[in-house]
Amino acid sequence: MTVKRSPPVMVLGCGRSGTSILGELFEHLPGYRYRSEPPFAEVMDADFSSPLAFKVPHESVGFEPDHGLSFPLEILREQAPEMRFLWIVRHPLDAISSLRIGIAQDWTHHPRPPDWQVWLERPLIERCAHHWTFINAFGFSHVAPIATVLRFEDMIADPRAFAEGLCDGLGLGRDAQALATWAKRVQNTNNANFDEAKTSRSHSRPDHTVRVGRWRENLSDEDLGLAVPIVRATSKRFGYDLPIS
Repeated sequence: MTVKRSPPVMVLGCGRSGTSILGELFEHLPGYRYRSEPPFAEVMDADFSSPLAFKVPHESVGFEPDHGLSFPLEILREQAPEMRFLWIVRHPLDAISSLRIGIAQDWTHHPRPPDWQVWLERPLIERCAHHWTFINAFGFSHVAPIATVLRFEDMIADPRAFAEGLCDGLGLGRDAQALATWAKRVQNTNNANFDEAKTSRSHSRPDHTVRVGRWRENLSDEDLGLAVPIVRATSKRFGYDLPIS
């Protein structure tokens, strides 16, 4: 009997939308080796004979990225035709609240929009909104036909069920202990069980009590007036409701 191999996985999405903690799920799954944001050239050089998972690779010289992604999709698919793509999306206003540190620090979230320098004189909230829209409109458009779309809010609401559903969708077995260990880390509040993804910690700000709906604590009416027009069309495609601005 032929044993089905666990597929390689690429976790994608806008920064501060759960890409890191989702990626770290694969650190818990037996057999997988996980790399967070490696250079794309290292992804291309990887040995795909064993299960691998990657999160949002960095651009590499010699690999012209698709608009909104950090790599050329078709070249990756030729190298790893069994690659499964996961796209995680978060309510734009919550993501904007969380993006502020990285965008304020010389736009460290990647891939940067090609016009990012033009936006440097714009208010920070507008820059964050532009980044979210760029990734979730242009970046997502490339992988939309092949990606599994996951919602940050579903992950937070029931992380164990979320992880089980993801494993089922990928054709993986459910390792109860591994899923329970990961699920315990995923919390809506900074309680005793919360263990933030390693690569997210430098971008955290202790200015909110919850992760889902944090924009109500972080964004003023003026902020909403700046952000909502920029993200409205793309947020509607993902089913998010926004306040009237």
